[in-house]
Amino acid sequence: MLTIGKLGEAAGVKVPTIRYYEQIGLLPEPDRSAGNQRLYGQSALDRLAFIRHARELGFPLDAIRDLLSLSDRPDQSCAAADVIARAQLAEVESRLARLTALKGELERMVVQCAGGRIADCRVIEVLGDHSLCATDHQHPESEAAS
Repeated sequence: MLTIGKLGEAAGVKVPTIRYYEQIGLLPEPDRSAGNQRLYGQSALDRLAFIRHARELGFPLDAIRDLLSLSDRPDQSCAAADVIARAQLAEVESRLARLTALKGELERMVVQCAGGRIADCRVIEVLGDHSLCATDHQHPESEAAS
């Protein structure tokens, strides 16, 4: 059995994150020692490694919850898992397109920078006036706020 600290070390996940995953139901409530310390077995380590890998691939927590639920039923069709993975792939492709547009805009700003005074700085000018940008690259949170 592993304490929460040892589980975190083994899985490469911080202790507060493990507690959070327990709180939101991604990890089951662990057994407790006589001193009320959390104790975890191999299944918790495996589940935490699954969650960590899914997070590294950018899956949102709700999708991870669904994938974990599917993984708990190994005889079921993997069609639902495929749908979740395809949705994540589409999100990554969309993010890549936005990042490519941002990269291009930053490259244009840097190339146009004359290296003179701030009063004539193209970087400052473009950042102050979005209409000078060649692409619409609003951040998704900015779009939601507008």
